[in-house]
Amino acid sequence: MRYWAGDRSTPMTRTRLIVQTTLWVAAMGALLFVPAGTPVWPGAWVFLAEIWFLGLAVGFWLLRYDPALLKERTGPFVQRNQPAIDKLLVVSLMTLFVVWLVLMGLDRRYGWSSVPVWLQVLGAIGVFLSVYIGYLTFRENSFASPVVKIQTERAHSVVTTGPYRYVRHPMYAGALFHFAGLPLLLGSWWGLIALPLFIALLTIRIAIEEKTLRTALKGYDEYAARVRYRVIPLIW
Repeated sequence: MRYWAGDRSTPMTRTRLIVQTTLWVAAMGALLFVPAGTPVWPGAWVFLAEIWFLGLAVGFWLLRYDPALLKERTGPFVQRNQPAIDKLLVVSLMTLFVVWLVLMGLDRRYGWSSVPVWLQVLGAIGVFLSVYIGYLTFRENSFASPVVKIQTERAHSVVTTGPYRYVRHPMYAGALFHFAGLPLLLGSWWGLIALPLFIALLTIRIAIEEKTLRTALKGYDEYAARVRYRVIPLIW
């Protein structure tokens, strides 16, 4: 476990964290419930409550132990020093995410598909695992920015502990649990059709990130030679 020992100053407060998290969850709720045409959707309420609670838990932990990373994670998803191709990918991912939620809302409205309750429970576990893997990543890596960049101002260095002992990009491993688990929790088989698209975009982003890290981060080539797998141990 490593905690960032640099500048701990940040404008983030508990109140701002609660408001920001609540607004984000409310926006996702609108993207689900408005297309669904009804608030009677237990899976959606479970998801929103789960994300709100877990998001605040991780946020409060960061506020106490790594406010510099919290500032990074709550910053804009498109930044000035970000590669142009990564800006395009982030916008594409966010657009796909919005369309994805709306699609699952429409699935609920028109009853295009139905998922057994036991699979919905499995989906809720998948969403939890996605957040937990994110927490494990943040606990080890204070440089886990939402954009591709080298943080020279924060003495960016290679992280090899925690989940980084097994894969080079654990955040993306967690994202796979989210993209597969959420449609199951919401009871939408149609939501799973976006999974290959998310995987394709993440694969491209990993390639961009790997190129940046190998070029500009000292020691990353040696680390990559030791940890062969990018996202899924023994597979890829």
